[in-house]
Amino acid sequence: MLSSSSIASSSLRSIKGHAAVRLTGSARSARSAPQVSRQFSSSVRRSASAIHHHGPMLSMASPTRVSTVAASVRRIDQARTMFIQTETTPNEDSLKFIPGVPVMGEGTAEFLDTKSALKSPLALRLMGIEGVTEVFYGPDFVTVSKDPETSWSVIKPEVYAMLMEHFSSGEPLFRSEEDRESAGPQDTRILDTDSETVAMIKELLETRVRPAIMEDGGDIEYRGFTDDGIVQLKLKGSCRGCSSSTVTLKSGIERMLMHYIPEVKGVEEVLDQEEEIALNEFQKLEERLHQKHDGEKKDSSMAQYMSV
Repeated sequence: MLSSSSIASSSLRSIKGHAAVRLTGSARSARSAPQVSRQFSSSVRRSASAIHHHGPMLSMASPTRVSTVAASVRRIDQARTMFIQTETTPNEDSLKFIPGVPVMGEGTAEFLDTKSALKSPLALRLMGIEGVTEVFYGPDFVTVSKDPETSWSVIKPEVYAMLMEHFSSGEPLFRSEEDRESAGPQDTRILDTDSETVAMIKELLETRVRPAIMEDGGDIEYRGFTDDGIVQLKLKGSCRGCSSSTVTLKSGIERMLMHYIPEVKGVEEVLDQEEEIALNEFQKLEERLHQKHDGEKKDSSMAQYMSV
């Protein structure tokens, strides 16, 4: 059995031992602190030296990298915020797409085939979609027309994707400024050789008729004024081939022109030579189908009579 003096002596030795351990550890930490400090300072110096050494190269590369990243961020941000609206037109085979940014700005442009679309990369891509028959640029919209056999549910996603990609990329609409100038209509520009009547007709078409028709995704083109007082116009965009185009010409444009200009006696639609050929061929086909149908109906009636 241990005496109280033995316990006290043992406890004192234990306390001294712990104190020595803590003292030794503290002394070791104190001795190692300068070494750690020297290692850290050396590391900082090496890093500073590396930055100083590579500084000119990084400063030369930085503007390019920063501008590239900034341009990419702007394109991504614009693509995320762009919202393309669609509006129906009187022509059920034409849709008006509004990207929310200027398209032509001023004037219009129409593309009826791949050859005419070569001036504009966007129009060329849109014409490449199966079922698309026409692309029309307005000041702030794009009208796309299709054939009656193709559904909009098939075409619309591709049109959306191409419009989004083009207008968010910042690419030009035309390959050159000359292509852009030649694409816009020059029909309503008043010339020195125009009579007072023709100048009034052009001014009304430009200021009153054209904006109203563009609301439906179409346009008109002035083709002439005959000696009989007939204003010749060509319909473009969604108005081309529209079932209500006759109503637009007669009830809208003709009535307004005749009201303001007494010399105007009427309005008629004119077609290009290619369109006239296509229309004549279509009419011939309809006549042949109608004759064939009447012949089959007559043969059926004769067979029914003979059987009786």
